[in-house]
Amino acid sequence: MAKIVVYSTPTCPYCVQVKEYFKQNDLEFIDYNVADDQTKAKEMVEKSGQMGVPVVDIDGNVIVGFNKPEIDKFLKI
Repeated sequence: MAKIVVYSTPTCPYCVQVKEYFKQNDLEFIDYNVADDQTKAKEMVEKSGQMGVPVVDIDGNVIVGFNKPEIDKFLKI
């Protein structure tokens, strides 16, 4: 199974959508709240080059935003 990491904030609607998408597909993921965790926020920016959320890391493939076609491609669904 792919390792999925989501960098998100509680007030971001796209963050909620991407996490719901993973739950609907029975996919386990790690969620980091970058509003509260500055270390993870820095890690997110280093990976993506951006401050925008959500940032999804699927086995080292970084996707900015809720880009369903890209997520499906890396998850092979």
